[in-house]
Amino acid sequence: MTEPLVPAADAGAAPPKSTPEALPPPAAEAAPTAAPAERAGRNGSQPLLQIEHLKTYFPIFGGIFRRKVGDVYAVDDVSLEVKKGETLGLVGESGCGKTTLGRSVLRLTEPTAGRVVFDGIDVAGLKGDRLQKMRRRMQIVFQDPMSSLNPRMPISDIIGEGLLAQADKENGWAKRDLRDKRVGDSLESVGLRREYSRRYPHEFSGGQRQRIGIARALALQPDFIVCDEPVSALDVSIQSQVLNLLLDLREEFELTYLFIAHNLSVVEYVSDRVGVMYLGKLVEVADLAALAANRLHPYTRALFSAALPADPEAVQEEVILAGEVPSPLNPPPGCRFHTRCPEVMPRCSAVEPSLTEVRPGHRVACHLYGDGVH
Repeated sequence: MTEPLVPAADAGAAPPKSTPEALPPPAAEAAPTAAPAERAGRNGSQPLLQIEHLKTYFPIFGGIFRRKVGDVYAVDDVSLEVKKGETLGLVGESGCGKTTLGRSVLRLTEPTAGRVVFDGIDVAGLKGDRLQKMRRRMQIVFQDPMSSLNPRMPISDIIGEGLLAQADKENGWAKRDLRDKRVGDSLESVGLRREYSRRYPHEFSGGQRQRIGIARALALQPDFIVCDEPVSALDVSIQSQVLNLLLDLREEFELTYLFIAHNLSVVEYVSDRVGVMYLGKLVEVADLAALAANRLHPYTRALFSAALPADPEAVQEEVILAGEVPSPLNPPPGCRFHTRCPEVMPRCSAVEPSLTEVRPGHRVACHLYGDGVH
């Protein structure tokens, strides 16, 4: 396991709301929020988001006449649910389809097939005004805090852009004064000052810019946020501040997160449940405690064994995978992991395993557990 995060000061953080004009101390230490184990009660709640057999393919065109010659199978038949109020962590190697899955859920990338049911409504079937209104409840925090902010717009317009797009007679967001007030409230909720709304993105640090991205997502008061590697572009000391902020906001505004990340220590810090993806497929889903105690899929074990342990003296399982990740243009038949699996069997190359519940709340797609018992 990688070294646990130790909260440290973010130079971009504003002082507490009780003293809005005081400058933040340069080395203030943030107190960590409750550990995921202390929030286990969320696991009994009802699903807010249900993903059913979702597929997202990207066509490839070639030749003189630009005919379709194949597809990139970015997300291939993924079924998943996110319970109300929880954080579902999504991990896997680069290119496994994590970000595409998150964007497909929000229809930033149109899925090829499957259903996305949010609070009982099929998002894939929405169009026009109905889709626009649904977007108020589903937002995203992007990975790169600089490229996700328009450098030519002040912060008031960056955050207020979504409010203006969603303005109607009921909310009155078309009025500049109401919109500016909401922008200021959003900035304060992420620890920044209201007057920062007059500045431009280049005037902020990386941590501050990511807070602005979070404020933009919060401005519409969503129920669900896709966090697409929100701390991977930040310094480690700032990462802990942003993670604590996300956890605090979840409690304050009753948010639900789909948290996409590479860093396993980050996923363990914020998640209630964890899903593991490989080459467009979901291979294992379990509660954080269950996954920490018993990782069933060979790929999950390999992924976690590659992370550095918190204790340098600790002895952990070492799994070394052979070969390279196959191309998503031409994934192998059967189990997509069989070309690198240290426990491969003859049927692995011929039959694709289904995601099966082998223990309560613990699902795995592996022929080693085809009968539900290992």
